[in-house]
Amino acid sequence: MVEYQFLDQTLLLLPEKAIYWKDKGMLILADVHLGKAGHFRKSGIPISDLVHSKDIYTIEKLINEFQPREVVFLGDLFHSDHNQGWEIFRRWIRSKDPLQFRLVLGNHDVLEAPAYHIKNLEVIEVLDCAPFSLTHIPEETSYYNLAGHIHPAVKLRGKGRQSLRLPCFYFGPQNGILPAFGNFTGTARISITKEDELFVIADHKVVKVS
Repeated sequence: MVEYQFLDQTLLLLPEKAIYWKDKGMLILADVHLGKAGHFRKSGIPISDLVHSKDIYTIEKLINEFQPREVVFLGDLFHSDHNQGWEIFRRWIRSKDPLQFRLVLGNHDVLEAPAYHIKNLEVIEVLDCAPFSLTHIPEETSYYNLAGHIHPAVKLRGKGRQSLRLPCFYFGPQNGILPAFGNFTGTARISITKEDELFVIADHKVVKVS
């Protein structure tokens, strides 16, 4: 992990593609996309739900390691329509009570409202928690914006025309973007400037890139 001092706050950038905001005791992750495997199976593509079980196991591991006061999902927690994957998640999140969870709604969070009626899950549009505003899609906000949605990645080039595309944490002048947490997600290459700070995830390590 990398301990990143930013806006007088301590952010632990984790190789599991999440942030632990140490000052607030908040575990933050984006774009889990639970249930995506079931969505593909409906289209005749045989993808096992084990890919999502691994994601839940990783969240559980981070909760046990950092003992957060709350867990915040920056949107796209669930990929599509209701399926068995959501019921598995419901049972798991209820088992974590009294730990509080918050879901900042994303464009893929399209379940009917009753599906989100879980005692220790709050569903919101935006979370303002100075000095950050947490949203799903990067936007202009009252504080520095932390978001997901993009699934950011950068291409690193080496000798002999070698290149490698890696997920990353991105921090620009106005917006910070988390990598997609879910294992069954893609990445999107982002443009960067000299003002930006990047931390790539490679070989279970977080590394700052200049």
